[in-house]
Amino acid sequence: MPTFGVLGSGEVGQTLAQGLKKHGYEVRIGSRSPAKLADFSKQTGIPAGTFADVARWGEAVVLAVAGTGAERALAEAGRDALRGKLVIDVTNPIGDDPPEGGVLKYFTAANTSLMELLQRTYPEAKFVKAFNSVGSARMVNPDFQGTRPTMFYCGDDAAAKATVARILDQFGWDSEDMGGAVGARAIEPLAVLWCIPGFLRDSWTHAFRLLR
Repeated sequence: MPTFGVLGSGEVGQTLAQGLKKHGYEVRIGSRSPAKLADFSKQTGIPAGTFADVARWGEAVVLAVAGTGAERALAEAGRDALRGKLVIDVTNPIGDDPPEGGVLKYFTAANTSLMELLQRTYPEAKFVKAFNSVGSARMVNPDFQGTRPTMFYCGDDAAAKATVARILDQFGWDSEDMGGAVGARAIEPLAVLWCIPGFLRDSWTHAFRLLR
């Protein structure tokens, strides 16, 4: 079982850190201001540190920051700290402009994705897109009356994807491999679709399921 350094102290980062700990992984959580996680660490037993600290310590990394801050977070973690490691990329390229008719505005073009940009920038890391198409309340062992939802994931490294698939199974998800990093061009926009019922009807508890 790899140890995980979670980059991101918001709701998503905290949820995934607690989920990993619940399922037996050793976890640390990173923030630009680690002191603000003092209560969280006290309540959960999950140590906090800087992005650089937890990225160096972890055998794998979870990137759980706003998409606009993804490159900066990885730069603060440091290239050497990411070398050869799985990076579970939870980010979405949500821009600063407000949604239009409930539809988020992305800063990426149609034929690219944020994860592809990150993978090109850090080719020594093994990025896998996952957990980006559901709210934090449903990320870990969601209850849909016995029905397992589907989490779509992608990445260029087969071993890294196998680790993510195992975690998804532990977290109560069916997983669907969407191929290489290019698949993020389809997976990242799922967050746009997922958010529309939330913005229009204040409904945030759903998830996707692939039917065959």
